[in-house]
Amino acid sequence: MALNGDEAVAWAVKQCDVDVVAAYPITPQTIIVERFAEFVANGEVDTEFIAVESEHSALSACVGAAAAGARAFTATASQGLALMWEIVYIASSLRLPIVMAIVNRALSAPINIHCDHSDSMGCRDAGWIQIYVEDAQEAYDTVIQAFRIAEHPKVQLPVMVMLDGFFLSHTLQNVSLLPDDVVRKFVGVRKPVEVEVPYLGKVPLVLDPENPITLGPLDLYDYYFEHKMQQQEAIESSREVIKQVNEDYAKISGRKYGDGFIDTYGLEDADVAIVVLGSTAGTVRHVAKQMRKEGAKVGMVRLRTFRPFPHRELAEALKGVEVVGVMDRSMSFGGYGGPVFVELRAAFYDLPERPIVLDYVYGLGGRDAPPSMIREIYEELLEVKRTRKVEKVLKFVGVRE
Repeated sequence: MALNGDEAVAWAVKQCDVDVVAAYPITPQTIIVERFAEFVANGEVDTEFIAVESEHSALSACVGAAAAGARAFTATASQGLALMWEIVYIASSLRLPIVMAIVNRALSAPINIHCDHSDSMGCRDAGWIQIYVEDAQEAYDTVIQAFRIAEHPKVQLPVMVMLDGFFLSHTLQNVSLLPDDVVRKFVGVRKPVEVEVPYLGKVPLVLDPENPITLGPLDLYDYYFEHKMQQQEAIESSREVIKQVNEDYAKISGRKYGDGFIDTYGLEDADVAIVVLGSTAGTVRHVAKQMRKEGAKVGMVRLRTFRPFPHRELAEALKGVEVVGVMDRSMSFGGYGGPVFVELRAAFYDLPERPIVLDYVYGLGGRDAPPSMIREIYEELLEVKRTRKVEKVLKFVGVRE
């Protein structure tokens, strides 16, 4: 079926038997909301669709729904995610398995409706699992996987699924859909975890008038730290769950995305490699294939899951590479490089042999990253490998001087 990325997300949500969808339209996420509203209007889903007045209310409604035991979904982008900010942290801290699609768009100001990763990277430490997709097919597949990951009893955390605005959201691609019954069997029915409550015994951890409990009460220094540690343990537990769900999904679909965390190409003998996430990975892979035909030993890593960060997997995948270039589609103002670069360098720090790691900030505000730019980065990495000289660790590519 020919679908754009937004439509692929809407179809996945349609098939996942979601109880509540609350959303507010914002470019370039709007098509997700429009298509799903059509499914509701046509009676194709048994979902409570809440048309709210803002993104803050959208996620708030999902928090309430998920706390009551419902399977909940929302979607947003850029300023919408910024407006949700207060509730983003609450959703993860309350351990609510909400799935949210982020159609990546640059943050204002000045206002820009095109793609970069500044919106989702801004909340990388908010306690959500974060997965970046490369194409519309993966957007469809990953939303389905996200519900199963989020609702796993060892996880119970919300998941963000990121797709690049316009590059993926509005571009038609061939998407292979699974039958409804296959998807519903895969995601199953949400089963809230049970907790021990005084005078009530074991009860589901949901808001229920018959078994009243309090969620999110005042939590001072006597317990707050322990609750944060539980979040940390949960997101660490998600590592194996993400890998297993990726394997299980391959059995029903024939599609597998690396190990669930990273996807590699050409690393078996690569001297240099690029690490990238999102739709740009397709261009990087294309250039890498061309250059390998020309005799250049280049490779690439597509970083799929950014939170939890796959430090061990990346260190293992890149252990034989001498020079690594990181492509960051966002800036960390005042920091030493972009978010992916900082994480990757930290992953290498304790290794006895470390590659040279360089950062290339690119594509802000939707600026294109053509094959010629990727080739220039590869050629620079090869030159650094040859000379062992680094002029600048952090570079901004494709920008006017």
